[in-house]
Amino acid sequence: MEQVKKGVTSLQGRIDRLAENMEKMKLAEYVELLGDTRRLLWVNFISGIARGLGIAVGFTILGAVLLYLLRKLVVLNLPVIGGFIAQVVQMVQIKMY
Repeated sequence: MEQVKKGVTSLQGRIDRLAENMEKMKLAEYVELLGDTRRLLWVNFISGIARGLGIAVGFTILGAVLLYLLRKLVVLNLPVIGGFIAQVVQMVQIKMY
């Protein structure tokens, strides 16, 4: 009988930890969100816009830094790389204007 009580207590502890972890994960809110199709579409739409904007801004900054570094390499006047980089920078500048 004592083993049964010990097993029930252990099982109750596990269930309590599981319920606590589910609360931390906010599983109920997630299931509620899945049930509300309009809200789910709206949240996904907004997150898609944010991702797209982040990618565009990040790529722009990365491209500007890369172009800046390429210009600095041209100033160093490296024999083989300098001419190639100068052509790339010139093409980019032509496309910008």
